[in-house]
Amino acid sequence: MLIGGEFVTGSDWIESTSPATEELLGRVPAGTAEHVDMAVRAAAAAQPAWAALSVWERGVKLRATAAAIRARADEVKQLEAQDSGNTISNLNGDLYKAANQLEYFAGLATEMKGETVPASAANLHFTLRQPYGVVGRIVPFNHPYMFATANLAAPLTAGNTVIVKSPETSPLSATIMAEIVRETLPAGVVNLLSGFGMPVGDAIARHPQVRRIGFTGSVATGLAIQRAAAETCVKHVSLELGGKNPLIVMPDADVEQAMRIAVAGMNFAWAGQSCGSTSRILVHESLYNRAVEIASALLDAIVVRDPLDPASQMGPLNSRGHHARVLQHVANAHQDGARLVAGGERPAGDSFKRGFWLRPTLFADVTPDMRIARDEVFGPVMAIMPWSDLDTAIRIANDSDYGLTAGIVTNHIGDALRTAKRIESGVVTINGSAMHFVGMPFGGTKDSGIGGEEALEELLSYTHAKSVHIIL
Repeated sequence: MLIGGEFVTGSDWIESTSPATEELLGRVPAGTAEHVDMAVRAAAAAQPAWAALSVWERGVKLRATAAAIRARADEVKQLEAQDSGNTISNLNGDLYKAANQLEYFAGLATEMKGETVPASAANLHFTLRQPYGVVGRIVPFNHPYMFATANLAAPLTAGNTVIVKSPETSPLSATIMAEIVRETLPAGVVNLLSGFGMPVGDAIARHPQVRRIGFTGSVATGLAIQRAAAETCVKHVSLELGGKNPLIVMPDADVEQAMRIAVAGMNFAWAGQSCGSTSRILVHESLYNRAVEIASALLDAIVVRDPLDPASQMGPLNSRGHHARVLQHVANAHQDGARLVAGGERPAGDSFKRGFWLRPTLFADVTPDMRIARDEVFGPVMAIMPWSDLDTAIRIANDSDYGLTAGIVTNHIGDALRTAKRIESGVVTINGSAMHFVGMPFGGTKDSGIGGEEALEELLSYTHAKSVHIIL
């Protein structure tokens, strides 16, 4: 762990194993509540000097950090592919997004503007944007290095110092981030803690000097963070949580293009372990049978191999526990009467007898009441269902506790825009699967979270407005 510019261990360790082979890869310290307090004190001590730097001086250090991230990209890819199961051929996007985010937010720094307000006739009234102080960022297992690094960008640009908690599974690559920031940033500005959610994540959420928390992960953990944070003091908490994301395919759509979009949107390079995955495919009944055939063939063609193989298009699930959870969702779909048309089992071959493997899976004839249509699987499992009229499709799409992303495939721009307005989600993509664009906020509604990231909105969220009144 990195605390106050020094590497720190503890008395206990967390072993990390390869999800592809179940072989031991390495270990990280199992942090404690005492480590959290040490990190908070170090961050609090470093924050005034960091905030006192000009935005240009902070920007120089953030850009140097971005350059160091790129310089070690090949090393990180090898480690991350082994530790997470994410395919190495797709990890460039994660690594360079992290570096790009640091540069992007460094360039946004002068947009942390206050306002002058004509609140009275004779006096001067204006606002200032000021940092919270110490920020806690809790990182999920699906993109561990990207989130550990990219999530530094907005709070550091705003003048905060940061405590990052790495995930309990796939914790190894974040230690390289710690090595980088130890060289590029002042001591205490970034602190890395590893360990279990209880006690480390809980202690971060509860610490009275951590007034701003950002979390990416499950709804259950997000709720736990909200509860823990609320029991000590008032905090600003932003949450980017799960999704059960619908893709509505209109009757005028090219069904082959639509299914390619659906499969691309499932993020199989991460074994479907993505909050924005298009896991619910709602297809007009006139295209439905053909859509099932095409989607099934596309999933069967996905190359499932060791994540270190450049030809691999999907690796294993992240951990033993998560593998078991995903298999339970598959069993629930069978029990509820969904029709399995692809996957649903381990790939064949001796190389897949160990590890946490599941072939890309598709269930057809799914109805909105089935658990596979309602529960977030967070794995390589898609559900496809027909609809007859657009009002029904929109009702099904919105009949969810989640509201993160949605997609629409159509050649009719009017239908696309009217439907986009009616869907209850934070992000809607028309005729494509990409959901992340620099400068556009990414975040959800309902149980999918609070707050938008990857845009000016995120930067401002790591500041609070102070009103200043000058009586003339």
